[in-house]
Amino acid sequence: MDSDSPYGDATVAADLLDDYEPEPELVDDGTLPGDRFLDRELSWLAFNQRVLELAEDDTLPLLERANFLAIFASNLDEFFMVRVAGLKRRIATGLAVPTNVGRSPSDVLADIGRLAHELQERHARAFRESVKPALDDAGIHVENWSDLDEADRIRVDELFTGQIFPVLMPLAVDPAHPFPYISGLSLNLSVRVRNPKTSRIEFARVKVPPNLPRFVQLPDDESGRLRYIPLEDLISNHLDHLFPGMEILEHHEFRVTRNEDVQIEEDETESIIQALEKELLRRRFGPPIRLEVTDDMDDVTLSLLMSELDITEQEVYRLPAPLDLGGLFELQKIARPDLKYPKQVPTTAAALLPSEPSDKPDIFASMRRGDILLHHPYESFSTSVQAFLEQAAADPNVLAIKQTLYRTSGDSPIVEALIDAAEAGKAVLALVEIKARFDEQANIGWARKLEKAGVHVVYGLVGLKTHSKLALVIRQERGGLRHYSHIGTGNYNPKTSRIYEDLGLLTTDDTVGKDITRLFNELSGYAIEKKFRRLLVAPLHLRKGLIKRIDTEAANARAGKPSGIRIKVNSMVDEAIIDALYRASQAGVPVDVWVRGICSLKPGVPGLSENIRVRSILGRYLEHSRIFSFANDGERQLFIGSADMMHRNLDRRVEALVRLTSPAHIDELETLFEEAMSDETSTWWLGSEGEWERHSRAADGTPLVDLQSKLMTEIAARKRSSR
Repeated sequence: MDSDSPYGDATVAADLLDDYEPEPELVDDGTLPGDRFLDRELSWLAFNQRVLELAEDDTLPLLERANFLAIFASNLDEFFMVRVAGLKRRIATGLAVPTNVGRSPSDVLADIGRLAHELQERHARAFRESVKPALDDAGIHVENWSDLDEADRIRVDELFTGQIFPVLMPLAVDPAHPFPYISGLSLNLSVRVRNPKTSRIEFARVKVPPNLPRFVQLPDDESGRLRYIPLEDLISNHLDHLFPGMEILEHHEFRVTRNEDVQIEEDETESIIQALEKELLRRRFGPPIRLEVTDDMDDVTLSLLMSELDITEQEVYRLPAPLDLGGLFELQKIARPDLKYPKQVPTTAAALLPSEPSDKPDIFASMRRGDILLHHPYESFSTSVQAFLEQAAADPNVLAIKQTLYRTSGDSPIVEALIDAAEAGKAVLALVEIKARFDEQANIGWARKLEKAGVHVVYGLVGLKTHSKLALVIRQERGGLRHYSHIGTGNYNPKTSRIYEDLGLLTTDDTVGKDITRLFNELSGYAIEKKFRRLLVAPLHLRKGLIKRIDTEAANARAGKPSGIRIKVNSMVDEAIIDALYRASQAGVPVDVWVRGICSLKPGVPGLSENIRVRSILGRYLEHSRIFSFANDGERQLFIGSADMMHRNLDRRVEALVRLTSPAHIDELETLFEEAMSDETSTWWLGSEGEWERHSRAADGTPLVDLQSKLMTEIAARKRSSR
């Protein structure tokens, strides 16, 4: 599911998906209504609906719209694989299913099924009635077999015989051949054939090879058009090659989604890697939870599939072909810049530019001049964070490097820098979170590669994921040892840094350096030091620290002092945080919440949350940074970091927020909030009943401001500031 597009790889939906675990105990004095939370499952589906609305927006570049269709499909797959699967698992095993909206689990599942059916049908309709005709008009044709003339079919026959037929593996189902295992998310053909000699009707399954292009480019017909045919359509019309002598009665597409969540039981009898590898093997054989079939599938075939897969009618999704529109990611490879977003090149952060253009950049010298706030992808990751670690690896005065790795790219220069540092004799510690969902196998591989190079690799604390984004460099200088630190909101991943919006702080502040040192000691050893001065760290102190600051704003408002709260997160789910925000609103505190995905908070409810506004921005880049800002009676406190407001982040992960101290940095992020919450900016607004309304045009029909494009233009135009 990996792609060069926002939202569209396996890390993104996982970033919004939580596990079902006991929720934190709420301190409820009875003054807050019982129905004060929005359903988080339906809120997630509403997030994916906003993605779909981008695909339906004919003002966006056409291939980007096709890409958003693929993103929607990929996201929904992971929602079923994790969240729906987890809900069904707990119901089936009799475990309690926490729900913050006071409804039964069966009602929650029914609502999920109803809305998911509606969205998948709308998704298929958007492709069939809007995007596909527009692609045709642009000279990019996704053909059906019936569209091909005789000359085309002859050339395609040669292509099939030479490049596709040898890879196919038809599997019969009869007393000697049991029903085959259907792998999760694989695209398949169900085939019913009749033996003309015996008149016996048989069933077979043909798996569409996932290692071949999903859309096969057709030979040039000199029309100037790019023409493609879905691989499954091509195979369907050559079934006589696979079943010679048999009469083909029916053939249809189908696709199964399985429970692919990982439940790791950590104990002292085996290493975490051994436990995880065992669970990853089990995940391949998780029970089916969704069956997608083409809407023309005959009842006999459908009944057989439902019986063999143990699927209920409610878990069947009938859709027009083609299934699995995640395959549309492939269209991004087409060289049609006129149908894509205009190319934008990140700029090097002004604070990292050398004094003279001819000078070589020196990250350490720039950091010594003062804290540096980075804003990706508008400012380059490669010339900032990556350059910082590469310079540290090559610098003979650097004694040690410590870093967390949650997700990184397959050809990671970050990992290579750590390996180079270790091979150069430096002390290198890498905390590799091998339990990062859907990146588990890749992270195991990186951990072993790092260990072979001499890097000290640790896997964090039992029962917790390490999600914090931290890098610490210890350098010998004339005055002694100096800490060079990076604290970020996003992963150390050069690939996703080009499409994820994230913040990062580069600092030589000794207080931050000592805080991070203490945290690494806790993660790699047996230290129990919990005192942090500029960091808020989960799971022990982050929720408490935020609620304390929210309560302070409420007290200030009641005392007539300046107050205000601004929060930017991917998800707002944690009930204790939401309740604190409700109480702040009741006290008169203006609260702005900027959320990308799930939001269980109800804004604008009289007597509860009339002072709370919730907005969402989706677009070219995936909004990923987390910001927490408190007016604090005029002495504003502002934090950035890795934590979302979800149970897992606050209770079952090691997360870190860092407080910014530079007035210029605080002003910059406050201005960012002003623009994001402005009525002049294109956003979605959340209503009190959970409905999201898109605001993309002014009353006169003119487009509202695209904040991401505006930021790219403004940041690229910055001149180096005098320090």
